[in-house]
Amino acid sequence: MATLVSRKSNPRGFRVYHQIGSRGGKEKRQKMLRKLAESRCLSNGVRSSLHSLARLSSTLSSSPSITTNSSEEEPDQKNPSSPLVEPSATISIDRSGLHNPPAHSHEPSSLGSELVKHLKGIIKFRGGPISVAEYMEEVLTNPKAGFYINRDVFGSEGDFVTSPEVSQMFGELVGVWTVCLWEQMGRPDKVNLVELGPGRGTLMADLLRGTSKVANFTKSLHAHMVECSPALRDLQYKTLKCTDEDVGCNSSDKRVVSKFSNVPISWHSTLEQVPLGLPTIIIGHEFYDALPIHQFQKTTRGWCEKMVDVADDSRFHFVLSPHPTPANLYVMKRLKWAVKEEIAKLDHIEVCSKGMELTHEIAKRVGSDGGGALIIDYGLNGVVSDSLQAIRKHKFVDILDNPGTADLSAYVDFASIRHSAEETSENVSIYGPISQSQFLGSLGINFRVEALLENCTDEQAESLRTAYWRLVGDGEAPFWEGPEDQTPIGMGTRYQAMAIVNKRQSVPVPFH
Repeated sequence: MATLVSRKSNPRGFRVYHQIGSRGGKEKRQKMLRKLAESRCLSNGVRSSLHSLARLSSTLSSSPSITTNSSEEEPDQKNPSSPLVEPSATISIDRSGLHNPPAHSHEPSSLGSELVKHLKGIIKFRGGPISVAEYMEEVLTNPKAGFYINRDVFGSEGDFVTSPEVSQMFGELVGVWTVCLWEQMGRPDKVNLVELGPGRGTLMADLLRGTSKVANFTKSLHAHMVECSPALRDLQYKTLKCTDEDVGCNSSDKRVVSKFSNVPISWHSTLEQVPLGLPTIIIGHEFYDALPIHQFQKTTRGWCEKMVDVADDSRFHFVLSPHPTPANLYVMKRLKWAVKEEIAKLDHIEVCSKGMELTHEIAKRVGSDGGGALIIDYGLNGVVSDSLQAIRKHKFVDILDNPGTADLSAYVDFASIRHSAEETSENVSIYGPISQSQFLGSLGINFRVEALLENCTDEQAESLRTAYWRLVGDGEAPFWEGPEDQTPIGMGTRYQAMAIVNKRQSVPVPFH
């Protein structure tokens, strides 16, 4: 359970942060921001930005603009430094809070829906229940009715908000990380830049725009978007402002190029489809949390897998498998990695076999081709017991209620990622996890906020401080004066960052 910072327990933080968006001019706002960065409200990572990264951060800041990630409007081309409005302080439940008890809707399931019929057909054909992992995979990625497949589920109008949708600063600073890694790789002429589950494409767009002044870096890139949803692919094409270019004599010889630095863009359904043989930088932001998990419960018979079956009233319900299942092998592997004290406290355990397999693929690529991977998600550096939750329209709902209409996700087991990578390749090193607050703080988010404050109105400053808090704050925002149930919650300590890099390279920033 994340610790919330109450306003009463931190009046100093409230006074400092409250003044950032108040009237009084840019100098006052910048002074207040610097005080906030020193405030006890934020973790040490934000307070101790690495000055070695000031050069790259200042590159982002040389022509600052406050962009609206949730809009398709373009910046003023005649005056590129003129600020646009930062996303308004949209108050919504983000997926970092999925460890909280859900407020179940208890609404009747849509028994006639296509996905419900499909799931019941699978169970009937099998002659018994299906695993939670299989249920989750069908609910999220079924080709016809999966949650992610045919619509935009991100942002204030969707079902949840992710960090790139909160502020442009997130994607820009991930861009700083990729440039630093590229330099540690020896500045190769050709690099595969891969994003897993790119959502709307907002992170990639901000990354490419933010690094556009590092010409040799962007010139080396070929971006690969690992996305299974046709609807989101179309949206990513628009967000990245792509065009089709002729590259041969035949009309069919075309390639897709982004307006941002003319970087080529390709789409793939899986990471395995991305070509091998080039140094690779992989970004996995809020991707692991949506991978199917297996749930197990400790019984007198040992660890029994939790399954989904159809009850007598035709509703879905959970049952326990009477016999060991193939996924028991993953439980045994995960328990082998855990310490006895950790195991003794467990009554439930979640294992993500798909996550282990994905990590194997990442480690093999990085170990053989060079480069690295950055994984950012909410989770634990240890065994996860019972975290699977469902969100629909920013509210928690029952996991089995109207499948296909709510997002399903679970806490990421970062320790499992580490062990899986180490098991796969002797040529990789794993660093972290560190908190998102430490990660963004060390990459220079304070420099970036100050630059954005140079060209913003009081209203924009108000929005900027909310975005800043959500990215790096801990608990409730101390400056909030609105309704209690809408208080912005910081992601700074609940989200974690981990890096997997080739051993030939030095320690990646900011994991020193």
